[in-house]
Amino acid sequence: MSPSRQSVEQALGRLGALHPKVIDLSLGRIIDLLGKLGNPHLSLPPVLHVAGTNGKGSVVATCRAMAEAAGLRVHSYISPHLVRFNERIRIQGRLIDDEALVALLDEVEQSNAGAPITFFEITTAAAFLAFARVPADLCLLEVGLGGRLDATNVIDRPAAIAITPISLDHQSFLGNRLDQIAAEKAGIIKPHVPAIFGPQTAQAAAVLQQTAQSLSAPYQIYGRDWRAALHKDKAGVMKLLYQDQKDRLELPAPILHGPHQAANAGIAIALLRAQQAVDVPLAALRAGLGWVRWPGRLQKLEAGPLVDRLPPGADLWLDGGHNPAAARILRAALLQMAPETRPIIAIIGMMGNRDPSSFIKPLQGLVQTVYGVPIPSAEHPCAPSKIATAASQCGLRGLVASGVAGALDAIAHEASAEPPLVLITGSLYLAGEVLAENGHIPD
Repeated sequence: MSPSRQSVEQALGRLGALHPKVIDLSLGRIIDLLGKLGNPHLSLPPVLHVAGTNGKGSVVATCRAMAEAAGLRVHSYISPHLVRFNERIRIQGRLIDDEALVALLDEVEQSNAGAPITFFEITTAAAFLAFARVPADLCLLEVGLGGRLDATNVIDRPAAIAITPISLDHQSFLGNRLDQIAAEKAGIIKPHVPAIFGPQTAQAAAVLQQTAQSLSAPYQIYGRDWRAALHKDKAGVMKLLYQDQKDRLELPAPILHGPHQAANAGIAIALLRAQQAVDVPLAALRAGLGWVRWPGRLQKLEAGPLVDRLPPGADLWLDGGHNPAAARILRAALLQMAPETRPIIAIIGMMGNRDPSSFIKPLQGLVQTVYGVPIPSAEHPCAPSKIATAASQCGLRGLVASGVAGALDAIAHEASAEPPLVLITGSLYLAGEVLAENGHIPD
């Protein structure tokens, strides 16, 4: 580990010890710290703010690709990271380097002066400070958790906001009912600021619409005001058909895998068309669909030491999905990717606060075998035996492996005549470990 990388890890360790809880939703602490830093959040480039349960990272990545294709300088802030913390903060499109990150973290730590503050809050303040100091044309912010009390929600007047599909997740913080969770996500809607709503259940949509109406925020609903779907053109080439109240556009299919990426791309397009701060022409929308990269989300691993453990012809896919809605998305993608005769095997590692059964159930009748594996980097992972037991209870073959490499070796040892499709999933933490072990460091 280089001295600068070691300094980054040390600084992050100190910041993580400033509050006894990992999550303690509040805006008071970050507002106080931002005041000590000179309120950098008031000097950001035009902001696009994205919340939701699943898909918000894909929307941010797609917006960034399209804006950069238009020649714009773009800052972006996402969470969590997969391998290195630097992934969270992009300045003019580039990951912040270690030296700049260390200096930034030291500065916010000194200004905070030991006051209780969560890791996400103080690092969000650091991102705002970095963004305020470097000129850019656009700033993309992904909500960390919820919306209303998320540290990113100190932006009073974004250029536009988007809310991706909402489902049950993080109930201990956001509520046990879908309308409660939707109300928290709706907290990023601002008066008179354009809002784009992705596909929603009727219950969630009602909450979002009511909030937007109460704030006089112009809003666009998926299926009514805009829509996006994949279809084949006359030559049999897959395309993205996007339509809103102004235009009907036939665009290249998103390079990101999975049928759900049509809606995510549509949200990004609708968001960029709703904001008035910068110009993103049609040519940039087209180019961005082919440029976008979003590691760990239905990503095919083409080469590397983990791939080499499988027999020839086997495919290895990685996805950080960790809730039932994500599992349903994975099922739809797998149905498109694998013929009926091809064996599908899942390697699943999850956090201890997740329910393996609810994640595995949508995969019934499709996945044949599940290997439960640990997540070494996680403080409170789900026991692999619990995952294997849940798989068995769902009618799948549930097994335990010492890790991803061990599971791949076992799969190779049992290889059938038709090489399997292997999916590693269940946690973004696991996805990060897999990328690092296979030599894929996001840049």
